[in-house]
Amino acid sequence: MRVLTGHKVNGCNDALKIEVLDEPGSGGASHAYLVRGFDTSNNPSHGVIQGDKSCLILFQNGPIAEVGTNGVTHEALLAIVIDRLESFQAGPYQCEENAAALSHLQAAQAALKSRTEKRLARGVEGTHTV
Repeated sequence: MRVLTGHKVNGCNDALKIEVLDEPGSGGASHAYLVRGFDTSNNPSHGVIQGDKSCLILFQNGPIAEVGTNGVTHEALLAIVIDRLESFQAGPYQCEENAAALSHLQAAQAALKSRTEKRLARGVEGTHTV
């Protein structure tokens, strides 16, 4: 198991522990991450999962054509973070740093979309074919 530390920058992030739960798969990346170190009982938005203190993130694992959709994608997680930053930028927490982060995330999302479109055009999307 590996522990990620790149997010640590303040007390909130310092409290969060991100564990990589599995070994890299055939593409060289891991698929299971566990985020611990928080308590949802004092989060006004929690309600869905009472008292949970961790969040499991499972990424797509295996070719979609063979295993179906079995996890989240980079694109889905980027869409969530983009939505949050767009909301901050439309409200009282807009700032230059959020704008820069939003721009970079949108560029990342566009690059991943371009990759997928090229794979669809070649007929290899959803497979392990390069």
